[in-house]
Amino acid sequence: MEIFRMNDDATQQLVHRTEVVMNNLNPAWKTFKVSVNSLCSGDQDRRLKCIVWDWDSNGKHDFIGEFSSTFKEMRGAMEGRQVQWECINPKYKAKKKNYKNSGIVILNQCKVCVTLTFLLLQVAIDFTASNGDPRNSCSLHYIHPYQPNEYLKALVAVGEICQDYDR
Repeated sequence: MEIFRMNDDATQQLVHRTEVVMNNLNPAWKTFKVSVNSLCSGDQDRRLKCIVWDWDSNGKHDFIGEFSSTFKEMRGAMEGRQVQWECINPKYKAKKKNYKNSGIVILNQCKVCVTLTFLLLQVAIDFTASNGDPRNSCSLHYIHPYQPNEYLKALVAVGEICQDYDR
């Protein structure tokens, strides 16, 4: 199965492709993670297009069907509920009078995990002359040949804490 994000300019961007499930008319795909930004650019109402294929070793995979959804709809699969969509093959629907669908895709679970991160960590160092000459050992800017100065110690201490929030 492939999941595409529908962009504002009507183009489609592949967001995720599941693994192939061999020789199974009722595949159960492995759990996967996709960031909300990749999935829908943060817009829970953005259309998503899902396409289901039957994999063939010769590379000519058979189109099973498709459906569209939104992240908002998918979030319905939280707290033990399921969400399902009919997988429709438009060619079969147009040709066959009694065509209902090519199967049902069931989302068993949707979980939103918040990941704390910094957009950007910026560091500034005051190199004004009022803090002293960096060649003078009494200056906070003193560049010692064998140990870090007070500014570097502070940057390392803050950076070691902040690095845990960066993937």
